Formats: sequence, C-alpha cells, structure tokens
Amino acid sequence: MRIMVTGGAGFIGSAVVRHAISQGHEIINVDALTYAACLKNVDAVSSSPLYAFEHVDIQDRAAVDEVFRTHDPDAVMHLAAESHVDRSIDGPDVFIRTNVVGTFNLLEAARTHWVRNGRPAAFRFLHVSTDEVFGSLPPDPEIKFTEETPYGPRSPYSASKAASDHLVRSWGETYGLPVLITNCSNNYGPYHFPEKLIPVVILRALAGENIPVYGDGSNVRDWLYVEDHAEALLTVLTRGTTGSSYNIGGSNEKTNLDLVRTLCAILDAKQPKPVGTYADQIVFVDDRPGHDCRYAIDASRICAALGWQPSLTIEQGLERTVQWYLENEDWWRPLQAAAQKRLGVHA
Repeated sequence: MRIMVTGGAGFIGSAVVRHAISQGHEIINVDALTYAACLKNVDAVSSSPLYAFEHVDIQDRAAVDEVFRTHDPDAVMHLAAESHVDRSIDGPDVFIRTNVVGTFNLLEAARTHWVRNGRPAAFRFLHVSTDEVFGSLPPDPEIKFTEETPYGPRSPYSASKAASDHLVRSWGETYGLPVLITNCSNNYGPYHFPEKLIPVVILRALAGENIPVYGDGSNVRDWLYVEDHAEALLTVLTRGTTGSSYNIGGSNEKTNLDLVRTLCAILDAKQPKPVGTYADQIVFVDDRPGHDCRYAIDASRICAALGWQPSLTIEQGLERTVQWYLENEDWWRPLQAAAQKRLGVHA
C-alpha cells in the first residue's frame, strides 16, 4: 500500500513511518518541519526505496494537491498537528490554522484525489486524534472514555482536535469519503520531543535541575508506548471499518506524581546520583488552567474487532524509554533549545 503520512517527522508520525516501512508499505512523509519535527527520527528508513519525503505544510492547499498528483497514494494517515496544551494556551491561533484549517485542506485534497481516481472503495483516510477531545473523567476507575463518549474539550488544543474530528466525520457522511478516526491516550517512548512530561523528567533529572509537577500531581493519565500505537494505527488503516472510530489506549493509568517517581527510580537504578535520589529534585508548581483531572481509554473495540493489544506494561515501556534517552544524547541535546519555556509540562 502507498500511504501518505502527514507529520511523519514528528514523534508518533515517525514511529508510524518506521513501522509501516518495516511491514513493506510505501510511505510518502509529508511534514512542514516545524519546531517539534526532526528528520533524524526517520534516519533508519530514509534510504529505503519505499520512502519519500515532501517538505509541505498542510496549510498550503496547492502544495498538498501536488503531493497527491505526484505520488497517487492509496491511503492517508493524518498525524500532522500542533499538540502541546501549554502552547495552545499561550498561542491558540497556530492550533486553529494547522489542526482545523490544515485538516480541511487535507480532506478536500484527498476528496479531489479520490474522485479523480473513480472513488476506489479501498481508499482510506485515517485521522489520528486524542482522548483529550472527550474532556475530563472523574476519579472512578470504572469510568473510561469509549467511542460513544460525548465530546467536551477544555483547552484550545483539544478544541482544535475535536473540530478536526467533526470535519473528518462530516466528509465521510456528506461526501462518502472512506474515513476512519482514532483517539489515543498519552504516548511515550523514543524520539519524544523534549517538552512533554516524560522526556522533561528524564532530562531535568540528569541535569540536576528541578523536576516540575503541576498542582499536587494527582492528575491521572493512561500511557501508551508509541510503537504499540504505530502498530495499532496500521491495524486500523488496513483492517478497520470505514466510518468507524477506534479508541487506542495502553491500559496503563498512573497519576503524574507516580509516573515521575517511577522514572526517578529507574534512573536511580541505571545512573545513580553521587548523593540522594532523583526524586529529591521534584518540585510542585502552579497548576495549568483547565487541567483535566483524569483520562482513561476503553480500548475494547479495537481489541475485540481487530485483535490489537498493547505489548508493553508501563514499567517495561518506561525502562526502555529511559535507556533510549541515556544512549541518545546526540538526538535530544540539539532539540532542547526549541522545547517549551514554561516551568510546568503537559500530561
């Protein structure tokens, strides 16, 4: 299958590119190379004859149309997005331009391409979204987000993603475009841009700096290893029912504070400090406006219908992630300057 992947130089997108090529798919990586993108993320496959790169911003409709004409993809996996909640609070405009207008441009270009090719039934447009569109959950562990949970976004980021979800659904209903939507929980793993919670904790700990935690650290997130997510997305693309949505989660709920302490304990074991523990560096900072209490994904649909399961526990995934950052300073060190400026971090 020839797949156009938008945002393929980003964290999740690059995992998709690497996994898809390992499965024999032909990939066209479309990326604007904004601050969080890094072509080193796809170095492992960039010399493959199955790989092509187009430096294109999805806000540029003419350029997107040209990619479709040049490469004639069989499917689109749309991952290009602004994704940092704190940045959306400070500057929501780019989130609307990229996540809403960019998705509109991509849908229209895909529809034009699909019609021009005779509306092939095998064509797929997979839109990759977030569990944050559903809002916040109460502490009750029995309550989780399902595909039928009403939308309730609470930040400019999640509102922009909710809007793009609705656009994709409407292009499926109105124009018959074969669409799929996935909503995932928090991702982590190798190549995670150093402004999100897990890499921030690892890199600040190693630097001997304060490790910031919002509020009292009681906010709960479900964590999904990025390579498990990439496998799930390829599964949905190739086997999912068009017009459907699938929640993808890791079944790994932790409070932010527990997650930070787990990371500190892993670092204590792998690279001990001369005195004390890494947890001594934890500091609590003012909470973020509108900080959602809890996210938790019910992934039973994708598990039952498509046979996907996460392969790693959170403890296994965090150990792999810490080891990767310890071994890849040449990747993360140049990116630190572009990371977020706030003391707090998104989770």
